[in-house]
Amino acid sequence: MKRQIKNANSVAKDIKYLPGGDNSVLREMLFNEQKGFCAYTETYLGRTDQKDIDHFNPLKDYEKRNNYLNIFLCKSQWNKEKSNKWADFQPVLSPFNDDFEKRISYNKELKFFEAADENDHEAIFLVKLLKLDDYDLSIERRKYIDLTLELMSYYESPTIYFSKVVQKNISELKFIRSLEEEFNINIWDLIPQPK
Repeated sequence: MKRQIKNANSVAKDIKYLPGGDNSVLREMLFNEQKGFCAYTETYLGRTDQKDIDHFNPLKDYEKRNNYLNIFLCKSQWNKEKSNKWADFQPVLSPFNDDFEKRISYNKELKFFEAADENDHEAIFLVKLLKLDDYDLSIERRKYIDLTLELMSYYESPTIYFSKVVQKNISELKFIRSLEEEFNINIWDLIPQPK
């Protein structure tokens, strides 16, 4: 998982989340800001995916709960699972934390994310809350990285390969931070804003 960054000039910050209402405009804005990727799994939110607006901290008071800084677009499954266990994992590391990617490290051998420090309870709780160490997802990541490594061999460089994937079939791109760590490349900057 990558550190989440919100644009201070975003128009989305002025749109109110409407519980039970039509949030399609807000959903589309979050989709564009996140370049079409789930904030938690870093998998593309395709046409057939249910895209949920997740309130990261579901317990905040009404104004703070629906605030732009507390909402992300994610796959429905992660939203449901996270919502059911929020109270069990407190305090939790904020996805906005400046040193997020130092505190949540990528384990290249196991292909999952973990707390960099075994005494960092906020990071440990975030990993557990969002299932960043999910076994099935780590197996999927491993297979995807192996396939990517094989396909990259047909290109001059990782940058050229990932540029082609972004240009030709972005919905096939997933696990961005894992790929960035595995191949020492900044993929996020290659991804354009959706149209």
